[in-house]
Amino acid sequence: MSKKSIKIATRGSALALWQANHVRDAVLDRVPDWQVELLVIKTTGDRILDRPLAEIGGKALFVKEIEQALLDVRADIAVHSMKDVPAELAPGLTLAAVSAREDPSDALCIAGAQSSASLDQLPERARVGTSSMRRQCQLLAARPDLAISTLRGNVPTRLGKLDSGDFDAVVLASAGLIRLGFGDRISQKLGPDICLPAVGQGVLGIETRSDDDELVAVVRDAMHDPGEAMRVGAERAFLARLGGSCQTPLAAHAVREDSGQLAIDGMCGRPDGSELLRVHRSAKVATVRDAEALGRTLAEDLLDRGAQTIIDECIDGQPN
Repeated sequence: MSKKSIKIATRGSALALWQANHVRDAVLDRVPDWQVELLVIKTTGDRILDRPLAEIGGKALFVKEIEQALLDVRADIAVHSMKDVPAELAPGLTLAAVSAREDPSDALCIAGAQSSASLDQLPERARVGTSSMRRQCQLLAARPDLAISTLRGNVPTRLGKLDSGDFDAVVLASAGLIRLGFGDRISQKLGPDICLPAVGQGVLGIETRSDDDELVAVVRDAMHDPGEAMRVGAERAFLARLGGSCQTPLAAHAVREDSGQLAIDGMCGRPDGSELLRVHRSAKVATVRDAEALGRTLAEDLLDRGAQTIIDECIDGQPN
């Protein structure tokens, strides 16, 4: 295999750098003679922190400028949190690998003397910070009294706002807290019965140019988890069928059952938690294509129960 000098495009947050270095180490483990460097890109989503994601373009703002670095050949690999990756990739790019999944749950973090409390034990009208409509919807469905406020910024920033008293609790992804060594800040892992995770939560997506066959092969050998690819495929097909975006609370989570079947749960709801639709499907799948078909079927189940009305009203209610 020929020697290469490659660059990994990444955001500059502590978590993004952890993820990029994790991929770098895995690639170098396979091809130790290669030179692998990081190219840090400050995305629009990182620069605009005073407005909710739904108002400024959604999670794609964390991805498209990094993808452009691949297309411009300024970088060769992009590392993303799969939950940020849009259902459709830019032409000319491919997901060379998806990683094994870290804990997919959402984490409730509480400061001070109540740090071991649970969602049920939060005081009436507790101030809870989150950047996600999906989390807001499900939290309010469980606790309609909560005062939900927008919380943006990287993981240490969000925890700092909690510790400074801006919030009584914040909700973050368990995976990010664990990867950065903040697992001890988790007061309660919110199970899928309370808060169904985002599509791809806990999984890393490694993107390359489609025509770089050698690099695609190395990345797949270094990082790809075929079983996770089926689970993520089902979740992303669900999201694509519903035209998912940050404007609508949507969630899906797939697991492999003891029977060998792939099971997937899906959710669509109103941001205020007043209506929450959930569906479940399981089937025997042998390929990613089978898994994607299962995800689309799950989405159709939600549409049959009225999800399109919720989606349309959420989109129509956003600022132009």
